[in-house]
Amino acid sequence: MLVGGGTWTAVADDGSPAVQREDRMLRMDGVPIDTSFFTSGGSGKRPAVLIGHGFGGSKNDVRAQAEKLAADGYAVLTWSARGFGRSGGKISLNDPQGEVKDVSGLIDWLAERPEVELDGKGDPRVGLTGASYGGAVSLLAAGHDRRVDAIAPVITYWNLADALFPDGVFKKLWAGIFITSGGGCEKFEQRLCAMYERVAVSGKPDPAAIDLLTERSPSAVADRIEVPSLILQGQSDSLFPLGHADAMQKAISANGAPVSVDWIAGGHDGGDSETARVEGRVGSWFDRYLKEETGTDTGPAFRVTRTGGFDSTDGAAMKRGATSDTYPGLRSGGREIPLRATGAAPGDATVPGTAPGEATAPGKNTAPGASDSTETFRNPAGAAPPAISAVPGIGGGISQLSSLGVGLSLDFPGQYARFESAPLATSVHVTGTPTVRVNVKATEGRDAVLFGKVYDVSPDGRQQRLPSQLVAPYRITPDQQGKPIELALPAVDHEFDAGHRMRLVFSATDLGYASPAEPATYTVTADGPLTVPTAPAVTTAAATLPWWTWGLPAAALVIAAALLITARRRTATPAPDPELADVPLRITGLSKKYAKSVDRYAVRELSFHVEKGQVLGLLGPNGAGKTTTLRMLMGLITPDEGEIRVFGQAIRPGAPVLSRVGAFVEGAGFLPHLSGRANLDLYWQATGRPAEDARIDEALEIAGLGDALARAVRTYSQGMRQRLAIAQAMLGMPDLLILDEPTNGLDPPQIREMRDVMIRYAAGGRTVIVSSHLLSEVEQSCTHLVVMDRGRLVQAGPVAEITGSGDMILVTTAEEVSEPLAEKVAALPGIGSAVRTDDGRGLLVRLDGATTARLVADLVRLDVPVTGVGPHRRLEDAFLTLISGGAA
Repeated sequence: MLVGGGTWTAVADDGSPAVQREDRMLRMDGVPIDTSFFTSGGSGKRPAVLIGHGFGGSKNDVRAQAEKLAADGYAVLTWSARGFGRSGGKISLNDPQGEVKDVSGLIDWLAERPEVELDGKGDPRVGLTGASYGGAVSLLAAGHDRRVDAIAPVITYWNLADALFPDGVFKKLWAGIFITSGGGCEKFEQRLCAMYERVAVSGKPDPAAIDLLTERSPSAVADRIEVPSLILQGQSDSLFPLGHADAMQKAISANGAPVSVDWIAGGHDGGDSETARVEGRVGSWFDRYLKEETGTDTGPAFRVTRTGGFDSTDGAAMKRGATSDTYPGLRSGGREIPLRATGAAPGDATVPGTAPGEATAPGKNTAPGASDSTETFRNPAGAAPPAISAVPGIGGGISQLSSLGVGLSLDFPGQYARFESAPLATSVHVTGTPTVRVNVKATEGRDAVLFGKVYDVSPDGRQQRLPSQLVAPYRITPDQQGKPIELALPAVDHEFDAGHRMRLVFSATDLGYASPAEPATYTVTADGPLTVPTAPAVTTAAATLPWWTWGLPAAALVIAAALLITARRRTATPAPDPELADVPLRITGLSKKYAKSVDRYAVRELSFHVEKGQVLGLLGPNGAGKTTTLRMLMGLITPDEGEIRVFGQAIRPGAPVLSRVGAFVEGAGFLPHLSGRANLDLYWQATGRPAEDARIDEALEIAGLGDALARAVRTYSQGMRQRLAIAQAMLGMPDLLILDEPTNGLDPPQIREMRDVMIRYAAGGRTVIVSSHLLSEVEQSCTHLVVMDRGRLVQAGPVAEITGSGDMILVTTAEEVSEPLAEKVAALPGIGSAVRTDDGRGLLVRLDGATTARLVADLVRLDVPVTGVGPHRRLEDAFLTLISGGAA
């Protein structure tokens, strides 16, 4: 390797340390490789990161990410791969002797840099990341070069042959895009160009083509990838679908390395790439495994972005994360959905928004003598016209709209089999790969090439949508025909609502793939139900607000000025109510309709009140109206009807009494380039209150951010941002503290600490309102509850009253309870028994005449370090009873 001349350029990044860039042309086996090296101030050694670019791109595509990582204390090297940008050579699709060997040469170069931390002579501390083509070379480099310490591949492939020839079916449109985006066949290594032309003409991959792509795939070194791996894969991706990430996870975790999987909203078909979140998580991953910051939150083992529903205030589509502490795989929690054949009447093309033909009677559109679970259809001559699912180049918009209930799909009459479920009694959230057993036959001993997909069909049958616009191809050879085989459908994350139906379609053609040109007749028999994975361990978090929902102080001033200039009509603020001066909160007749809706309510006729010293839990299923209620309470949106009073003052946007309220409502907006401490200082300065009133040290002690306070917020993980937002809500120790899902992103010790904080807060005479899905935490920390469902109040009152249990009490403690102390409690008047819990950090107390209040007083007198008192009957049981009753 020869080193060419380099040039230095200084760049800035929003007030972060100045980043310097050195552009240099390096030579690898005589091939010029164009590189850029990024570092920021200081003389200390630091880990290095290599960032690869996507196919058809260059090093310039990843410059912004490189500058951010450099500002955060990494030495970052980017490069244009062979055949791209200003680099020379031919494209060889990550050949181990080409592009992968180049990466090892780049690591050699990093090992000689004085800025780079070394693990040994010639061995730099280095991580790799990149999207698509760059993601694959990250995996390959980890398998070929033992010096790689961590990787974070994004929307990439595990086996390129499986990606372009899935189940032996040629993915012709994407393969053609590969060639054209690479600059044409002449830009590729000759063997690859010949392989493509051979397969494109025949319409079917041969063994040599499969072997050529497989040997250049990460799967070829599966047993040698042994480094911490963050796998980010796209849901809107017909090129490299979610199954590739599943194969990566299984192989790398089997080698004993830490692995996390993240299904992002976008992909090669477009959609939201979640760039800021993805880059933030990649940064946290490298902080943990390259900088060895053991306190860094790297996120859950599995996360999926879910899109669905609309914000009640602005109509924007909502996204939220769903997580699990373990990776569920693609077939977790299988649920069987019975199917029946429905047939397709002549002229009945299944197009969303049109009414399909009536379901056929048994035998219609089926083979003679076959059952009603059998359908017969044709592969047309020339495989035209083809069915449509994903369309590379424009499919991104389609797949993104599909998640919101809109999309494009087309199956032509006589060219597909259709099987359908009965209307679903309850909603079913599918997370993973549905499967079905079928028996397939083709005429004249030919291969049957089919394309399977599962539609979501509306209750009236007039609309259908194809989740993520995905289809799975199958080549079923004659020796597989005439007997049951299991087929896997596309892996998706999609909720089928109650009343909807699942429609399984097998089409003979698809626009994105090559089908046999010869006409043929196919017969498909459903040999069992459709089994759909529900991944029960995956739980959905509350939707996060856009950054502008809270806004920045400067934006608030601009808005206020605009309102004054335009002289908008204001509603007179009602006079204070002296009788409520000591009541933290009273809500009366509160109603709020959804945007642009005549009769759909987010909140309807809601009334309840909260007293001093209470910890009130606001409970309800998703869509119950909890967050809308909290937004109205904060003055962020205005109710259509009803009244909210805080300490007797009516709530209006900017009401002075809101200075006595601290709130954490679905996340806070922070300036990403400032440190955590600077963000808190700026927030408090914007309130105009004296600095000594902030009591910032108390808030920071609760948040437990430690050294991270000095780092830029853009480097924070989700859990760290959560803790910073909670600290912000507690600044000034307000009289009324409102927390919406405060434990999202926190680990169990932090959740326990938050519980203790709420209890201590209320014990000092203040009031806490908490909205949470963690019923066990609500049960242990709350004194009172308000249960909502579909915008209405279901029940309100003390926890013990709602759970209907007053005899058996669970007392949790900060320290382990000794046996002598338990005996003292059992001997108290009115106490039937007192037994230590299994972990020793609590007591199960049976009341025999004593009240809960008397018990608490006696426990305090005995110096029992009480952190929570609640009924022993689980709140979850009572909650589900209330909600199911309200829905009946």
